[in-house]
Amino acid sequence: MLSRRGALLLAAGGLAQLSLPPATAARPATARGAGPAELSALLAARADAVRTRDPAAAAAGSTAAGRPAVAELLSRTAAVPLAGLAYRVTSAGPPDAAGRAVVRAELAVRIAGYDEYPVLFPRRLELAREGGVWRVGREEPDGGAAPLWDLGGAEAVAGAHCLVLATAGGAVRPAALVEVADRAVPAVSAVWGGDWAGRLLLELPAGQEQFARLLDVPPADWADMAAVTTAAAGAPSHTPADRVLVNPEAFTRLSDLGRQVVTTHEATHVATRADTRPWTPLWLSEGAADWTGYLGTGRTTRQIAPELARDVAAGRVPTALPADADFTAGAAGIAQAYELSWLACDLIATRYGPQRLVALYRAVAAAGPGAGREAQLDQVLRAELGTGLAAFTARWSEEIRTRLSGTG
Repeated sequence: MLSRRGALLLAAGGLAQLSLPPATAARPATARGAGPAELSALLAARADAVRTRDPAAAAAGSTAAGRPAVAELLSRTAAVPLAGLAYRVTSAGPPDAAGRAVVRAELAVRIAGYDEYPVLFPRRLELAREGGVWRVGREEPDGGAAPLWDLGGAEAVAGAHCLVLATAGGAVRPAALVEVADRAVPAVSAVWGGDWAGRLLLELPAGQEQFARLLDVPPADWADMAAVTTAAAGAPSHTPADRVLVNPEAFTRLSDLGRQVVTTHEATHVATRADTRPWTPLWLSEGAADWTGYLGTGRTTRQIAPELARDVAAGRVPTALPADADFTAGAAGIAQAYELSWLACDLIATRYGPQRLVALYRAVAAAGPGAGREAQLDQVLRAELGTGLAAFTARWSEEIRTRLSGTG
């Protein structure tokens, strides 16, 4: 059973990249199937009808059987500020014996004021001929993550620095999440500067099952994750296309402080995405996010790292920085991995100053992958902090012992 802190650390999950298979060219239609131009026009008109909330146009492009569903789609997205909506066909099959054709596509979505790059969702559409033309009879997810409105009607609540999109029925009020997010954004900017969007787009589903659908993950594996940040696959590093997804069931188990720490943690991931690379060790990215989240809270090391304190009391003092695998959802010791990472970043900020932590983070990104990650990290540490990886690790291990062996 995870402690409250364990849940919090799991909650402060890292930046998750949602990937889709690469699109392939649509197959030429058969003589009876919709031609490329007709198919393109049909889906473009459907997307435009949803984006502009035009029920007549949406109905015109749907079969009689499909009109109730498209009307429901318009209702569910009515409050969502859609700046862009488009279908990109990835495959188109011939009609079956009943005259229905299946089209697979990526649905590209941009939220006004937040997305400068579209988030993609795989879709499956069934087409049928009615009145001499092809129309959409059905649309559904085709594996992968789902847009929020697939789960229910979405409402939008805006703050000074954020927008919360939520489905009804959850235990967390969207307005309450807005308050937390509005505090998180300036707190992050105070540490990391203003070279990021300075705003958060949060999605708040009604429950854990919906949260898992947004991520396309098994619900049980992520039950203790209160929030996670996702970035659109393929988005340029400096282009805003991030979402903070909140698991309301785990979020409500946290204290007010815990909710603020988690949200500030996730906001840090959004702010640092441009400087987070595949070679950035997770102890640095997760530790920096946790350090930013706890900054100014007045919490002691023992309060922030209770699992680690128990390990030290039992004579188990870590001598190696956490590996990336230690942060896998459900991994044994994941709580300690976050605590160890926070302490490493707190050591840097305390000993060298907060701006050296920021400079180190950015220098790791700028250095590139190099011949080996540890060798490259060793060089960056020497350049930024004047100490190599082995010496830093030894100092960090001693810091753990010093801080947690006594009563502080």
